[in-house]
Amino acid sequence: MKVEQQQQPLAGSYFLPFLVMFLMLFIIGDVRIRAWIALSLDKLFYPLIGFGGSYPLLTLVIAGIIVVTLSSFFTNLFMDWKAMGRAQEISKHFQEELKKARKENNAAKIKKLMEMQPKILQMHTQSSSGMTKQMIFAMIFIAPIFIWLMYFLSKVPYLYFTTPWANTVSFVERSPIFITNWFLFYLIFSIVVGQVVRQCMKYLKLSGWWQNIKGVRKSAD
Repeated sequence: MKVEQQQQPLAGSYFLPFLVMFLMLFIIGDVRIRAWIALSLDKLFYPLIGFGGSYPLLTLVIAGIIVVTLSSFFTNLFMDWKAMGRAQEISKHFQEELKKARKENNAAKIKKLMEMQPKILQMHTQSSSGMTKQMIFAMIFIAPIFIWLMYFLSKVPYLYFTTPWANTVSFVERSPIFITNWFLFYLIFSIVVGQVVRQCMKYLKLSGWWQNIKGVRKSAD
């Protein structure tokens, strides 16, 4: 009973990202709301990274860096990497012991391990609950940037860029995998840069640097 009561709020926290995603899809689907978001962000982003529409590829790169940095920041803010590592090690050891007990046909040990399974699952769920929170913040902050990018590209006078294999590649044409070329470029760029940024932030958090910064702030207060 106690385990079920503890799992209820966890289940609710996993439902929340889907609710936020539904709301974001509703916002993106509403033309008036989407236009308001695009025009509002255009006042901020166009003077900073719009470059008068002359360098749309550079605008995509900088926007990608902003998105990747925000996503990585929220991930490291809410994730407890040490707790997740411990949960993964315990889960791995549990599976090994359960496999060994079944191989030996040790009914008593299997029963004992199965009684422990809900607690291990709960611990694993709690350690990864930060991922749920970062998904919410990521969707809230990142989706509007994509809305602005679509608006920005709609008014760029020259929608082509050069690659080693083609002199003119259209931003808005479909790639072989059925997505626009600008979005494909963003995906490749964000995957590469995102891994670097996330690993750097993860290293800083695990190295104790972040805890030292928080300790300095507390002592200053």
